[in-house]
Amino acid sequence: MKWHPSSLGKLMTESRTKSELLSQTTKSYIANKAKEDFFGYNSFVSTKAMQKGTDFEHESIELVNQVRDTFYIKNEETIENDYLIGTPDIILDNSIIDIKTSWSLETFPAISSEGINKDYEWQLRGYMWLCDKESAELIYCMIDTDDFLLSDWDNKSIHKVSHIDPKKRITVLEYTYSQEDEEKIAERLYNCTNYYNEYLEQLKNK
Repeated sequence: MKWHPSSLGKLMTESRTKSELLSQTTKSYIANKAKEDFFGYNSFVSTKAMQKGTDFEHESIELVNQVRDTFYIKNEETIENDYLIGTPDIILDNSIIDIKTSWSLETFPAISSEGINKDYEWQLRGYMWLCDKESAELIYCMIDTDDFLLSDWDNKSIHKVSHIDPKKRITVLEYTYSQEDEEKIAERLYNCTNYYNEYLEQLKNK
């Protein structure tokens, strides 16, 4: 079993007692994943905010390029190791960048302290391990929300932002590679895979 870095936030949740290898949150997540794989369904639900993040990722990358005077391009290569499989947004010589496109000015982390998110941090640590990079950046971007995603009653003033200084529409958090975190992830994913396999066996043999 190979896990996506985006799932690490749930998989790395600490259990309440040291005697438990996995938390109840982690077990529930793995059980749902095993059921999806066994019965052949997908419980993924897309929202307009998620659609904006997916469909307009290139526009967010262009915003970063505009601010930094760079030529970053979207990575399309899927990378995997023994435990993880994923497609980082941008891969550089010594680092990776993950782009998060905000839904509106209300949800956009205007300063770095507002952007702290443990799930995203674990995702980036997974990418650093996958790509063998020394550092990573999480960049929140605020771009115009396309009209087809908005309804008549949406507040356009928090969605139409191109008039705002581009520098004010990106927020960056930086992370450094940690050997300790890599080892922690590897050990946790080993235990997660064992639990996943055990759950599947119970499904097959019931």
